Amino acid sequence: MTHILQSIGTALGWLAIVLAVFGIVYSVAAAIVFRRFFAGARPAPARTEAVTLLKPLYGAEPRLFDNLATFLTQDHAGPLQLVCGVQRADDPAIAVVEALKAAYPHADIELVIDPTIHGASGKLSNLINMDRAARHPFVVLSDSDIAVAPDYLAQLLATLDDPAVGAVTCIYSGRGDAGFWSRLVAAGVTYQFMLGVAFGVSNRLAAPCMGSTIALKRDTLDKIGGFQRFADVLADDYAIGEGVRALGLSVAVPPVLVTHACDETSLSQLWRHELRWGATVRDVAFWPYVGIVIGLPFPTALLAALYAPQFGLLLALAAAIARLVVVRNVDAAVGGRIAPLWMALLHDGLAFAVYIASFFVRSVDWRGATLKMKTDGRIVSASTEQQA
Repeated sequence: MTHILQSIGTALGWLAIVLAVFGIVYSVAAAIVFRRFFAGARPAPARTEAVTLLKPLYGAEPRLFDNLATFLTQDHAGPLQLVCGVQRADDPAIAVVEALKAAYPHADIELVIDPTIHGASGKLSNLINMDRAARHPFVVLSDSDIAVAPDYLAQLLATLDDPAVGAVTCIYSGRGDAGFWSRLVAAGVTYQFMLGVAFGVSNRLAAPCMGSTIALKRDTLDKIGGFQRFADVLADDYAIGEGVRALGLSVAVPPVLVTHACDETSLSQLWRHELRWGATVRDVAFWPYVGIVIGLPFPTALLAALYAPQFGLLLALAAAIARLVVVRNVDAAVGGRIAPLWMALLHDGLAFAVYIASFFVRSVDWRGATLKMKTDGRIVSASTEQQA
């Protein structure tokens, strides 16, 4: 028995060493790829197409007004409709939308308050209710916690000019809006997740479709079955992308960077949020998800130090330097400092714990609701399952 345990320990030790070495090389390569990806951005002139922006809301986030306002200050010459939706008449987001209407009296802003449930996903039920108010042939869906630059719509519409493109999505960086824990999440979003997406897209290893932005034509949305088709899907953004690809069209990822506002105020919020994200990706892309551990060289190097102390600590130092290269390159591309290196390394450690835990999760928390994950990628409310 002792021999078996020693063999397992040796195997795990060597695995940690290999992961750390490859992770260090990957981090440096990904930083270079990231800079090149966004160096390809080109200015786009203002457009005249009629566009509907869909914003499903839930609660008043720290900077919700400012985030929504960025969508109303676009360099856009055509009709622009902003549809905001909530499912409760007492939702604090309603006051924010009313303030937005007062601040932008000439903007076309519509608020939909509708509690109708269409499936297990509250977000999709909200979208289905909101979509009835949408009037224009171009639809842009984005999460409530996204802020954008003035040329955002111009860039999306220019990308949709390609007849082979069915939808457009955007990579996003993090911004901590609620103190330490939100900044820690922002560090993970920016220096780990965003870096990995850019690397995967640049090397044709990933084909994402993300809630940060999904822009498409109305007829494309109708052809994939509308939002109703995804009412019981947890990874609705991914599923929408798959629906578009099933039509023989691509989901484009232009070098357009948007901002994801992080508002976590505690470790428990961070854990629930990132565990839900990890479990979701695990179910829709299992083997690529297994491979994302390569982006965490610092914690794997520390694990290697348990097996080979001196070599492992040297690897940890090299990993920290590689992560510094990432931080410097990403900050330069984003145009500002997101978080210090020590915070990026701390998040790497937490992310590794979340990564391990995510393989054992079969239910997730979504804004106070517990959702049970099914093997086909669909979800059911825990309360509904109990009643059945």
